[in-house]
Amino acid sequence: MDILQLSALAVTSALCALTLRKYVPQLALVLTLAAGVLLLGQALGAVEGVKGLSSALLRAAGLSSQVWKPVWKTVGIGILTKLSAAVCRDAGEGGVAAFLETAGAALALVAALPLVELVFDALGALL
Repeated sequence: MDILQLSALAVTSALCALTLRKYVPQLALVLTLAAGVLLLGQALGAVEGVKGLSSALLRAAGLSSQVWKPVWKTVGIGILTKLSAAVCRDAGEGGVAAFLETAGAALALVAALPLVELVFDALGALL
């Protein structure tokens, strides 16, 4: 699917959810989640291409895959946190969404620590 089709799916599902929310709010939330899963599934194909390119670049630079792993984890935590917080807000739980975003930021920092350690090790080797 290209971005036009994904955008059409997103707008159509959002309009349907907006209409449903007046009558059956629970069904509107289910529709939003289903549309989100479909959109995310389509985006995973693009991520696979990026993953392949990043692996090739790491091999060309002679770097270990351990360098890229914290980056992927941090990005994954960020995306999952953003999507989950949006669902919480859509369900009317803004407070839970705010706490989730704070927890996601802390976990992303923890996931990035091995990369920071690798950078300091490289700097230590240069000195």
